[in-house]
Amino acid sequence: MNTEEPLVSIIILNYNAGKLIENCIESIHKSDYKNFEIILVDNVSTDNSQNKCKKKFPEIKLIQNQENLGYCGGNNIGIKTAKGEFIVILNPDTIVEKSWLKEFLQEYKKIGLGLYQPKLLALDDTSRINSAGNMIQIFGFGYSFGKGEKENSNHDKNYLINYASGACLFTTKQVLEKIGFFDDFLFAYHDDLELGWRARQLGIKSHYVPRCVVYHAESFSFGWSKKKYFLLERNRHYCLLTHYSRKTFFKMLPSLIIIEIIVIMFYLSKGMIKEKIEGYSNILKNWNGIKKKYLEIESKKEIKDVEIIKEFKNQIEIPSIVTGRIYSKKINYILNILSKFFIKIL
Repeated sequence: MNTEEPLVSIIILNYNAGKLIENCIESIHKSDYKNFEIILVDNVSTDNSQNKCKKKFPEIKLIQNQENLGYCGGNNIGIKTAKGEFIVILNPDTIVEKSWLKEFLQEYKKIGLGLYQPKLLALDDTSRINSAGNMIQIFGFGYSFGKGEKENSNHDKNYLINYASGACLFTTKQVLEKIGFFDDFLFAYHDDLELGWRARQLGIKSHYVPRCVVYHAESFSFGWSKKKYFLLERNRHYCLLTHYSRKTFFKMLPSLIIIEIIVIMFYLSKGMIKEKIEGYSNILKNWNGIKKKYLEIESKKEIKDVEIIKEFKNQIEIPSIVTGRIYSKKINYILNILSKFFIKIL
C-alpha cells in the first residue's frame, strides 16, 4: 500500500448477494491502485454471504445492520464509517476492471468536485451497454443512456450527465458533506437520481468517465418485482414534490395529470395497479415529512429550476423488459409534446 496515494473508501452494500459479492471483491483486489479500504455493509442477509466474505477477505470492514435499511440507509452507514478522502459506492453485482480507480482519480484531477460514474457494461453480455450515463426526464423519470445498445464510439466520449449511477458512484467526502448523503426515505430506487439532482441544485455536476469500465449484473435483489414498481413510482413523486419549486410544480401540473393517466394505464396492463395506489397512499401518509424536505431543499438551492430543466431530457429510454417498442414510442411521443409545452410556459 502506497500511503502517499489518497485513500479510497469502497462501500459495498450486501443483501443476499451470494457468490456475486465474492467475485466483486476479488476484482477489486486486482486493481492497479492499491490504497483503498473495503467496507461491507450487510442488510441482514440470510444466505450467510457476509460471513463468507469476511472469512475469505479478513481485511474488509464488515458492518452488520440489525434491520434492512435499504440501499440508502445501508450505504449511508458505510459513508459515515469511511476514512477515505474519496468514496466509491459499488453494487455487489459488479466486476471492476484493473484500472478503474486510477481512471476515476485522473478524471477528478482534471475536473474537481463532482459525482462520477464509469461506463457500465452488462455482465451477461459485455459487448452491450448497461449505462453510459444516467439521465432525468423532466417529469421525474430516470433512465440509463445507451442501455442495451452494442458498445460503440458514441459511448467513448466524456460528457456531463444528470446523475451518476448508484451501481458505481465515485465522489469525495467533501462533496457528500456539502450535498448530504442518500435520502433514507427512498429506501431504494431513484436514490441516485435524487442525489444527483440535489447535487446539481448546489452547483455540483455529474460526469461520465468512459475509460473507467465496470460490469454490472443489475437487479439481482428485487428484479422487476411488485416492490420495485411501488418504489419507482412513489419515489418519482417524492422527487417531483421535493425538488421542484411550488411555482414550477403548478405550471407542470396539467402535463403531470396527463402523465399520471398514462402511467396508471401502464400499471393496469402490468397488474400492478395496487402498487400504484399504495404509492399515492404512502406519499399522503408521509406528507409532513415531504413538506419539511421540500423546504430544506428549497432554502439551499443555488441553481434555479429553469436552468436545471434545460439539462433534463424530453424523452426516456424504456427497457424492453418493461414494455414493447411500439408502446415505448407512443409514450415518448406524448412525453416530448408535453415537455415542450411545459418548457414554453416555464
